[in-house]
Amino acid sequence: MLARIVPRVLLLHGWYGSQEPHWQRWLASRLRDAGAAHVQLPDLPNAAAPLLDAWRTALDAELTALAARPGERVVVCHSLGCILWLHHAASFRAGSPQVDRVVLNAPPAPVLELPTFFPAPIDPLGVAAAAKSTRIVWSDDDPYCAEGAGSLYAEPLGIPNDLLAGQGHLNVDAGYGPWPAMLDWCLGRRTNLAPRG
Repeated sequence: MLARIVPRVLLLHGWYGSQEPHWQRWLASRLRDAGAAHVQLPDLPNAAAPLLDAWRTALDAELTALAARPGERVVVCHSLGCILWLHHAASFRAGSPQVDRVVLNAPPAPVLELPTFFPAPIDPLGVAAAAKSTRIVWSDDDPYCAEGAGSLYAEPLGIPNDLLAGQGHLNVDAGYGPWPAMLDWCLGRRTNLAPRG
């Protein structure tokens, strides 16, 4: 059985944010109820028309807050938040605060309307430096990543990935309000998000 972890968690939303009943809102509440040491769910600037530089500045401040006290540091990204993390990792410098675990949920393929975010950097060394462990969770019918995040991101980055078949963009439209498996992953009660047989 896995040891219980008391994490410090940062949740990064995607384009347009993650309003109720998005699973990130549910997760933040459940993490607090479960005794997480610290939970951050910031509203990144201008979520409807985001610019990478503004989001990166906000992320830097959030990571400083995450690292302010001891504890396992966990980052949970969704959609465009994943692309933000990849930019952070590509510019990661030695001596910057490293986090312990990152999960990238449903990273999208390039979006023409968001030219400051794409192309997303594919930097395996940066990803390995920015976090001790990173994994991708994706679906084979994600309307925002027809190419499949496994081949588009996980394979070139050399990181583990969990395929949730037929689960769309892993958002409210796909039925992701509550997501108990993600809560268990954050709390260290499971090592991946693949369906259990």
